[in-house]
Amino acid sequence: MVQDKRTTYIKFFVAVDLNSIKKLMGIVQQKLTEGVQRFIILISSPGGNVFAGVSAYNFLKGIPAEIITHNFGSADSIATILYCCGIKRYCVPNARFLLHGIGADINAGIRINEKWLDEQIKSLKADRENISRIISDNTNKSLENVENDIFNGTVLNAQQAVEYGLAHEIKTELFEAGAEIFEV
Repeated sequence: MVQDKRTTYIKFFVAVDLNSIKKLMGIVQQKLTEGVQRFIILISSPGGNVFAGVSAYNFLKGIPAEIITHNFGSADSIATILYCCGIKRYCVPNARFLLHGIGADINAGIRINEKWLDEQIKSLKADRENISRIISDNTNKSLENVENDIFNGTVLNAQQAVEYGLAHEIKTELFEAGAEIFEV
């Protein structure tokens, strides 16, 4: 089988951070200029930076192309949000998804005052609300249910992800024979 030139496969086997997302968006932008109309993003990631993950989700949802995502290992934390950008979402039979609360790192030597702490709490709350809304919008779960699942920490296997509405189908085949795969 010959690969459809209008489809690009991208393997995202890294943490979600500014560099990995910049590279992902760069590949997508370049392929869009070449006429690619469909992207299949193969994801296995421990998660990472919320800002980068939400930005990638919004970018990929807003491009004039079809996005399909396939969890081939783990879509943990913010990687679940990246996974949600797919109009079709697949996972392998032994995939894992991790939903959990948002945190912030505090570097040693930072002086904490009430105003700064209040800003950090507001920022964490906004991130949690955005992440919850994205998952709710892309599953059959209410916003309240998703927020509770995030707050309590939830791990889903492949079958549970399908029942949750996160994955559409369990599928072992990742790509066509002879497919060109770009790596982030």
